[in-house]
Amino acid sequence: MDNIQHSVGKYLVSPLVKNLDDGRFTAAVSIRSGRGSGMHDRVMRFTPHFGSHAAALRYAVDEGLHWVRERTAVRPASTTCAA
Repeated sequence: MDNIQHSVGKYLVSPLVKNLDDGRFTAAVSIRSGRGSGMHDRVMRFTPHFGSHAAALRYAVDEGLHWVRERTAVRPASTTCAA
């Protein structure tokens, strides 16, 4: 098992790779946030199969970091027009 983790703000992104019986690999990622009793762990499993461990690992990292970036991106404040 790989022990590769990426810390991004309050999130810890941990890719997971599983060896399949046919020699291919499948990817998943754990995204953890919070501490103690407030800890939340989201696990996403992906459907593509990969020909190499490295490709599956890279996919899991990319997807996990993309998920975190979408949630931590600065969004413009909404403006309302007074009529």
